[in-house]
Amino acid sequence: MELITARLSIDRLRAEDADDLFACRADPAVARYQGWRPARVAEARAFIDAQAEPAPGLWFQRAIRLRGDGALIGDLGVCLPATPGESVEFGISLAPAHQGRGYAREALQALFHQGFDALGWRRIHASVDPRNASCMALLQSLGMRQEAHFRESLWLHGEWVDDVVFAILVREWKTQAGAS
Repeated sequence: MELITARLSIDRLRAEDADDLFACRADPAVARYQGWRPARVAEARAFIDAQAEPAPGLWFQRAIRLRGDGALIGDLGVCLPATPGESVEFGISLAPAHQGRGYAREALQALFHQGFDALGWRRIHASVDPRNASCMALLQSLGMRQEAHFRESLWLHGEWVDDVVFAILVREWKTQAGAS
């Protein structure tokens, strides 16, 4: 899956992305809300090397790059369902220096458009730590609705954390897209 937007290119992670991926994912502001936090650049390199083609039931990551210079500014993970028609899950991370500029919104709009309009997805969902207020606001602004709030349901980085699930159906996306 490769996507192009006005400002971004979303494509495969490459070996030369290891340093930037490590810098982003190891940053405490990003790592706080992520299940995977590399301890060394070598772990980021191994993660990139282990990326396979998209397959049902497995996560795959894509690089989020600035189109102008190709700089890696984050990553977008997608898990295709093992059973056709089930919900597609996604997660997104951006380096703090690139947050607050609309890049995550742009990347997710491209993902939703591709998934719903071209690939025939029925439902997309995401799981977020409710302390990540900016991510929750982003998901709501994309028309996603909060479906669940699980209290202290995940053990993450040495503490129990809540998990909030947001989702959107294809018909909701199409209604919203038609209105804008």
